[in-house]
Amino acid sequence: MHVSAADWTGRVGRILACASMALLPVVASAAVEEDPWEGVNRKVFRFNDTLDAYAIKPVAKGYQWIAPQFVEDGVHNFFRNVGELTNLANDLLQGKMKDAGVDTSRLLINTTAGVLGFVDVATKMGLERNDEDFGQTLGAWGVKSGPYMVLPFFGPSTIRDAGGMVGDMFTQPYFYINNSAVNYGFFVAQVIDTRASLLSAEKIITGDKYIFVRNAYLQNREFRVKDGEVVDDF
Repeated sequence: MHVSAADWTGRVGRILACASMALLPVVASAAVEEDPWEGVNRKVFRFNDTLDAYAIKPVAKGYQWIAPQFVEDGVHNFFRNVGELTNLANDLLQGKMKDAGVDTSRLLINTTAGVLGFVDVATKMGLERNDEDFGQTLGAWGVKSGPYMVLPFFGPSTIRDAGGMVGDMFTQPYFYINNSAVNYGFFVAQVIDTRASLLSAEKIITGDKYIFVRNAYLQNREFRVKDGEVVDDF
């Protein structure tokens, strides 16, 4: 199965980005019930963390140190613009016609006036970006998340979200590019861009890193599936 750079970096991003959601109330006992495979998950988590510490993070730091801010912003905007296809597809699958209209407008405006998305003109026009994926769509359709799991390379997930990755694969342009060099080039560039943008987020991680990330991820996904509604029973 072909795996796109966007899928990979989306999971890498959740290792750190979802940690920002840890400020929401977290019920530890509920999280534990969602993690029956903790023993195996911790081993995979250590593998991913080691890979990040010795390979991905140093490269991301180097990129951030060398690249001017406007270059970083442009590259980041470009990959976010590519991700609008996934947002749009899942807006439609969830029946969110207003959001679909916004994401269509963003894609058209940023691809043209924004020079292939390197400049986020749409946000400056008041068109705020949505963040949807097929895992969220399955949740909106009533599919339960299932047990928490940590995937090699991809990071935090659940049974539902792992399955959602397959659906999102078909919304990525990389899937339709039959050129290994181009695919790997996009893959590496997006991994570095995503990791560089998350360097500051890891400062908020405290205590047991595995538990912190797990609880933050589960809370974050529930928050997104319910479109921002915070539920007391997690």
